[in-house]
Order: sequence, then structure tokens, then C-alpha cells
Amino acid sequence: MENLIALLIAAPLLGAAVLLVGGRRLDAVGHWIGTLLSAASFVFGLILFADLLGKNAEHRTLTQHLWTWISVGSFQADVTFRLDQLSMTFVLLITGVGSLIHLYSVGYMEHDERRRRFFGYLNLFLAAMLLLVLADNYLLLYVGWEGVGLASYLLIGFWQHKPSAATAAKKAFLVNRVGDMGLSIAIMLMFTTFGSFAFGPVFSHAGDASEGRLTAIGLMLLLAACGKSAQVPLQSWLGDAMEGPTPVSALIHAATMVTAGVYLIVRSAAIFNLAPDAQLAVTVVGAVTLLFGAIVGCAKDDIKKALAGSTMSQIGYMILAAGLGPIGYVFAIMHLVTHGFFKAGLFLGAGSVMHGMNDEVDMRRYGGLRKYMPVTFITFGLGYLAIIGFPFLSGFFSKDAIIEAAFAKGGTQGWILGGAALLGAAITAFYMTRVMLMTFFGEKRWQPDENGNEPHPHESPKVMTIPMVLLAFGSVFAGGLFSIGDRFLHWLEPVTGHSEGHSPVSAATVTAATMVCLVIGVGIAWAQYGRKPVPAVAPRGSLLTRAARRDLLQDDFNHVVLVRGGEHLTRSLVYVDHTLVDGVVNGTAAGFGGLSGRLRRVQNGFVRSYAVSMFGGAALLVAATLLMRAV
Repeated sequence: MENLIALLIAAPLLGAAVLLVGGRRLDAVGHWIGTLLSAASFVFGLILFADLLGKNAEHRTLTQHLWTWISVGSFQADVTFRLDQLSMTFVLLITGVGSLIHLYSVGYMEHDERRRRFFGYLNLFLAAMLLLVLADNYLLLYVGWEGVGLASYLLIGFWQHKPSAATAAKKAFLVNRVGDMGLSIAIMLMFTTFGSFAFGPVFSHAGDASEGRLTAIGLMLLLAACGKSAQVPLQSWLGDAMEGPTPVSALIHAATMVTAGVYLIVRSAAIFNLAPDAQLAVTVVGAVTLLFGAIVGCAKDDIKKALAGSTMSQIGYMILAAGLGPIGYVFAIMHLVTHGFFKAGLFLGAGSVMHGMNDEVDMRRYGGLRKYMPVTFITFGLGYLAIIGFPFLSGFFSKDAIIEAAFAKGGTQGWILGGAALLGAAITAFYMTRVMLMTFFGEKRWQPDENGNEPHPHESPKVMTIPMVLLAFGSVFAGGLFSIGDRFLHWLEPVTGHSEGHSPVSAATVTAATMVCLVIGVGIAWAQYGRKPVPAVAPRGSLLTRAARRDLLQDDFNHVVLVRGGEHLTRSLVYVDHTLVDGVVNGTAAGFGGLSGRLRRVQNGFVRSYAVSMFGGAALLVAATLLMRAV
């Protein structure tokens, strides 16, 4: 079975190569080639999953060594794949949800002239993400990490004829380079500390390293996670990434890119368990981001950007859980999987709405769409109920587990983290209810566009609705299935470990508090957007609302601190270069130039001058000799 691991990556990688190199002759069938090869990878994943289920827990790690990549002295990098319970979970999520997004894209991109290229990029995205989660060492993981960054750049900027899309792709690429520096530094530190960057040696010898060194490695890994998973302070790219086609948003937010940071931290559990300061930093980043993203989501009228703020917030929950250590690792991954279902369904539902509304994204121009798009309404609605934690849907099980684990951290830290998670649940209920009410309820508010074309909302074709229905099933049932007999916990525990902790509040109390937060959030949203007509133009709002519309001034902060700061730093360096460096160089050159100009006058070409010089020199030598004898 180990030989099948490489095929997981090979199938979508082959699709990317064929579709990107094959040329226009494949335009008619390229979308089906990409979809079938993605589905083939999912089938290979199911076969391997069944094989792992048939083994004892301690024998559920498979490795496949392909070749030695680099071998120079003691430095050796192998292309080796590792399939265990953690990577298997990601494989099924990436290929399963990814294949549904491929199928949806067949209809969504039907009229795009570059559809074949789009599917080639989708396949490349899947292959890079699979390499990331299947790598057996951090250097190979880094290759997949960069591949995901490249594929996201190509997909976010797919409609590069739009300046906003080109800018968004560049922004995502540049912000992620900052995080990628963290991962590269972490790998260097690992090699200098352990003499290896393979998972086995690093994890087994982590206890031999100093806490300071492990903390440094952990913080660099966290910086990398902040970039890929759009966590504070590297979150600014995520909202702009909505400029790409909607299936790209679903793929990035549900199954691939933003989940990479969570995987990196959980995979590196052996390092973080021995670095409490790094763990604390992870929890702080997660708690701040879950509130940051939720607040941003409250003020967005663009349906995709509202969902982008939601993703930032939900990934914050996962990062928070991952920072809790053995108490939260399993629940971080559990919420990641359930989120993969309902967030993919929500984005595909948003794309379906856009498909029927002439690509309109402003929710203030929607209203009453449940009558025209019943399948989209039901599937989107189930995703909405799942994300707000409605009882017995997927989000109810996974998010409540994270909130309970936060309280189980104990002490003041536990109360702060648990309180932040509860507050985030209330805000989530508010902004998602707002999206639901503005889109599907109330009176219709759509208007003709600038060309005079009035939208005629209609249900999407089956090739788009079938993936939405399947994802809705996952939104409803996945969390409950995982929780029966603690199946998911027992599945991941051999890899991540697990500790119950000592929570000062009971699980029933946490559930009750979460339900109260849910009711409060839904109630406030209903009072504001359900009972009153939605104005066509957003009111000015409070200072916080205006700041949230501008992503809590994150771009303004980056411009002032980084852009202008960089400009001032550059000007200072130029001044130092011109005045100090060039001054020394030019002054030295001028000094030698002046000296040589004066010495040049001695060489005037007149014999009498040379005779006088020789006579003077001889006289000096005679005088010196007589003086020395006299002494």
C-alpha cells in the first residue's frame, strides 16, 4: 500500500502538467481531465484510509522513500512521504472537498475562455497541498508550502485583466513571503540544533534542546502559520484574495491554503509541548484573530468578504486550540475538518448567488432570494446553522469542544481564552445571521447594472448544486459522527496525544453559555436586519463599524508602519550611502588625485630639472653620510 502514497500527489500533478502544457487542443475536455484526476487522488486516499483502519493504532504510519534529493556531507534531504492519521485526515479533506470544488467549477467557469488553464492551476494547488501534508521532513514540506503559495498567486490573479485581481495576487504573494521566511529560519535552526530536519530525528531529540532554542523554532513556525493561515499580524491578504473566482475562495478557505498553518503547528507538537512561551504566543494569536476576523465580518456588505472575515475568525479558533497543546490538538483538527465542509458549502453557495445575480456581490442588492434559489438557500442555510454552532450540527460539536478546552487551560489564562472564544461565538452568530437575512430574506433590492441589465435570479445547474448538497450533508452530520464514541479523538490521539485538562466549568455549562451567545447574536441581527428594511446604502455607523469596513485599519497600519517606514528607512540608507560611504570613497580618491597632481609636476620633461633633482639628492646623501660618521 505504501506505493500508493506517491500516486496521491502524482494524479493532480499529472493533471496540472497535461492541462498547462497540452495547449488549446484540450480546451473542450480539460475541465473533465482536471476533475477526474482530482477524484482519482480521492479514490487512492480512500483505499489507503481503509488500509489504515485495518491496522492497529501503533502500525498506522506508512512511509515511502522515493529518492535522495540532496546529499552533501552531513546534509541529506530525502524525498520521503509519511502517511499517518494526521496526514490521512488532510488527504481526505483536500481531495474530497477539492474534487467537489472541481466539479462545481465545471459549471461556474463554463463561459471562461481560459477554463482549461484554470483547472490546471486547481490541480497544481491540490498537488502542492498534498505534498505539504505528506512530506516526511520540513524541507520537503517547505517545497509544498511554496507550491501552495505559487498556486494561490496564480488563482487569485486568474482574472489578471482586472487591476484589483492582479494587485490582490501580488499582495497575497508578498505577505506570505514574510511568513515563509519564518519557516525557512525554523528549518535552519532545526538543522543546526538536531543535525536534521526530518520529522523523526527532530521530534525524538526535541527534549535534548534548550527551551530557548525550541521557543525560537516555535515562534518562527508560528510566523509561518500566520502567513499561510491569515492570522494577525499577517492577515491583510485574505480579504483581497476574494478577487479570484469563487471556487478559488472555496478551495483556499476550506481545504487548502489557510489550513496549512494549523497543520504545521499540530504536526510540530513535539516542539511546542516543550516550549510553553511559544505555545502561549500561539494561543494569543488565535484568540486575537478569532475576534479580529469576526468583527471585520460584521461590517462587510460584499458577501465573499464577509465570509473571508469568517474564515479568518474560524481559523483563529483552530490556532487557539492548537496552542492549548495536548488539550486542544485534536479539536483544532476536528474543527478544521467540519469547517472544511460548511465553509466550502457557504462559498459555493455565495458563488451560486453571484451566478444568478450577474456577479453582483453587494448583499444590499440581494433580498428574498430564497424564493428563486431554493437549493442554494437550503444548502447555504445548513452551512450557516453549522458555523454558528446550532445544536447537533457539525460546528456545534467542534467549536464547543474548543471553547471547553480553552477553559480547561486553567487559571486566569483559561478564563481569558474561554471568554474570548465565547464572545467570538456570539459575534459569529450575529454576522452570519446578517449574511443570511440580507441575502435570502426581506424584499428584493436588486437594481439594473451600469449597462441597464437587471438580474434575473435563478437556481444554478446541477453540476453546481450537487457539490453544494454533498457539502451540506457534511455540514450537518460530520461533527456528530466524529463525536460518537470519541471516534475522531481516538483516531488522532496516537499522533497528536491528548490530555483532558482540568476545566473549572462543566461541559454542560459551556454548552449552555454557547447557546446563550448564539441566541443573543441571532437576536441582535434579527432586530437590525430582519425586522427593518435593509437600506440600499450602508449608514455611516459608529467609529468601530467604519474601522471594520476598512478591515480594522490593517492596510492603513501596514502602509504607515511598513510602507512609509520602509520609505524612510530607504531614504536614510541612501543619505548614509551618499554622505558617509560615498564621502569616504570620494574623499580618498580626491586625496590621491590631488597628491598625484602635485607629484606629476616633478615629471616636466626638462633635463635641467632632472639634473638639479639628481644633484640635490646626491647632496642629501653626502650630508647624511657625513652626519652619521660624525655621530
